Amino acid sequence: MNLEELRLNVEKALDEIRPFLQSDGGDISLLSIEDGKLVKVQLEGTCTSCSVNQMTLKSGVEMTIKKYAPQIERVINVE
Repeated sequence: MNLEELRLNVEKALDEIRPFLQSDGGDISLLSIEDGKLVKVQLEGTCTSCSVNQMTLKSGVEMTIKKYAPQIERVINVE
């Protein structure tokens, strides 16, 4: 899978997650994919101050991204 396909797959994963975040007044943006293994995202809106955002990131976001792009090893939120 090339970098463009990887980016598209990660975007598909974020599109799947986005409605859940938006229903709580939040959103998520893809910032970068590094070394084809690390995804940097930015939680937005109410998600930035949400106390469960790290849990949301780990469980929901990372799991969904790995479903679309299994080679991804880590997802981190950039404040």
